[in-house]
Amino acid sequence: MPDKGGPLGGLKVVELGGIGPAPFAGMLLADLGADVVRVDRPGPGSPLAGDPGLDLLNRGKRSITADLRRDDGRELVLDLVERAAVLIEGFRPGVAERLGVGPEPALDRNPALVYGRMTGWGQDGPLAASAGHDITYLAITGALHATGRAGGPPQVPVNLLGDFGGGALYLVVGVLAALRSGRGQVVDAAVTDGVVHLTTLLHGLIAEGRWRDDRGVNLLDTGAPFYDVYRAKDGGYLAVGALEPQFYAEFIRLLAPGGDLPEQHDRARWPELRAAIAAAFATRTRQEWAAVFEGTEACVAPVLSLAEAARHPHLVSRQTFDRRGGVLQPSAAPRFSETPLRPARRPPVPGEHLREVRTDWGLE
Repeated sequence: MPDKGGPLGGLKVVELGGIGPAPFAGMLLADLGADVVRVDRPGPGSPLAGDPGLDLLNRGKRSITADLRRDDGRELVLDLVERAAVLIEGFRPGVAERLGVGPEPALDRNPALVYGRMTGWGQDGPLAASAGHDITYLAITGALHATGRAGGPPQVPVNLLGDFGGGALYLVVGVLAALRSGRGQVVDAAVTDGVVHLTTLLHGLIAEGRWRDDRGVNLLDTGAPFYDVYRAKDGGYLAVGALEPQFYAEFIRLLAPGGDLPEQHDRARWPELRAAIAAAFATRTRQEWAAVFEGTEACVAPVLSLAEAARHPHLVSRQTFDRRGGVLQPSAAPRFSETPLRPARRPPVPGEHLREVRTDWGLE
């Protein structure tokens, strides 16, 4: 039986198997307690796929296999849909319709269904049918242009900003909002729409004349010397976010760069200030500086690797990481006082829960 812990305990979700943001959205719903049944294709997986037991985006889910090109596979999915509250899919526009599991037949079987669709470009528009990936979606939103240093190329923020931030999280918000509405409907979540929405603050600052549409020249994009990363003596890095005057004053006091420093917001002398800060950081190791700043109001922290992050005392104390079955993984988030989340079950082998799901969901 599925684990019913968390605020979404008892919510039935069908996820049509895919890659990228849709599986992450399904994982988040499962982390929150939903009974997520992933429908995988029968036969060998993608040549790019790794060990399914280590695919953490599928943790907490159960898996069945169904060939949607066959009548019996399609009927199995629609039988699940009839009993579900939510379906999510990440196909290109029109694919689910061609397979016979698009919104029309799904909502015919279950008029209260929330049908969540995850794409890069959206369900319509000139690029809707085009191939793409996180980096190309970011490219047309302005977000990629804004990321990087002055005079350098745009920097790629892994696939966290597009696929998962502007994509999966907006799909989950849309699904939960549609459930709250009490009306069966289609949720069209596009990475491009979500990422543009994430840039709302920047567009407001541009309208005020407080942000230049160039990278590396503004307050929050490494343009300011007191909001940047610096190299320590041992090659490690420190992140500085001393924006407010009181935090900046504490930062300068503890860093003790010496000399006649420019005033914090004297942009004409920012190169001079940056050089003084960099020279000071170069005199000690990352760990030595971390010890100086930890617990202070200076807003400075060491830049940790993914492996190092799991050992940081603050994250350890909050159990932000979990180790299950010998696999280190992020714990579910956020946290709830009355409906606490439970550790997720291991990622499934494709198809391993077919009989179990048929029984639990009341399929003959």
